[in-house]
Amino acid sequence: MSQTQLAEKNKSLLLDVEELSTHFFTEEGIVRAVDRVSLRLSEGDTLGIVGESGCGKSVTALSILSLIPDPPGKIVGGKITLTGRGDLTKLTEAEMRKIRGNEISMIFQEPMTSLNPVIRVGSQIAEAISLHQSVTKRNALEQAIEMLKLVGISSPERRAKDYPHLLSGGMRQRVMIAMALCCKPKLLIADEPTTALDVTIQAQILELMNKLKQEVGTSIILITHNMGVVAKMAQKVCVMYAGVVVESADMPVLFSDPIHPYTLGLLKSIPRKKRAGQKTRLHTIPGVVPGLLNLPKGCRFSDRCYRVHEPCRRWEPPLAPPENRPHNGQHVRCWLYLTPPKE
Repeated sequence: MSQTQLAEKNKSLLLDVEELSTHFFTEEGIVRAVDRVSLRLSEGDTLGIVGESGCGKSVTALSILSLIPDPPGKIVGGKITLTGRGDLTKLTEAEMRKIRGNEISMIFQEPMTSLNPVIRVGSQIAEAISLHQSVTKRNALEQAIEMLKLVGISSPERRAKDYPHLLSGGMRQRVMIAMALCCKPKLLIADEPTTALDVTIQAQILELMNKLKQEVGTSIILITHNMGVVAKMAQKVCVMYAGVVVESADMPVLFSDPIHPYTLGLLKSIPRKKRAGQKTRLHTIPGVVPGLLNLPKGCRFSDRCYRVHEPCRRWEPPLAPPENRPHNGQHVRCWLYLTPPKE
């Protein structure tokens, strides 16, 4: 066994989500936004959760933090186990407030919706520090300035006095990262952290997150629809579709040997460099994600799948290791690799 494999084996499990189901109860019916989702994250790793909009990625993240609005939403099943805290679904709201921002932090897609526009950014970071640590206001502000420096903001003492609207989009996202990491959480959830940024700033933010992961020792759940970002950042990947995980694997395995038709479609959709004079059409997956109130019978991807056959339209497959090939840690939800039920 190589040193890399040995190190991987010896990593401690930080987060274990088992059969998580989060539903929204509406006048039209029950929306199964997250349906029996399981995922595991080890200390020091990055887990990428990918899929199109509406697949349940963000609801999974909000469920981990117990931020589902009730009504209409509710966690109706499953366990969310955080090392040292037990099952988070059993904790009270007061107990979860002590965990949010301290042991688990989240970076949202658009920082302007998360930053208070009438409070200086340094004061906002200092408030997060004061909430979880027994320090003076002055000491909290000093720590906030240090965090701004850590995330690469120049003249942090001056920028700490700025209001959010005075900062660029990239700088606001750096402020959000500083706020999320100010208490050195065990877990950082990043929900589409680079979507609203240009390509150059995206690369800087991703590089920053990787650097801080090494320095602070935080594990990351990275939610995105960008497979290229996952390839650069993640050690493990979960592919979600219509509220369920359809494939999960180590990142190198998923990119070198994907097996679910939806995963294959996502990877084929990545733009590639063309040769001079070459004309190629960008691959797309036909159709759209089905409405969660009107899911197709059987496999949820059956209406869009180019390899659909009879069992796919009759039974929904479980998430399990593929039966007809060597097991390399992959789990897949597809009748092409699992044995359908008998009549």
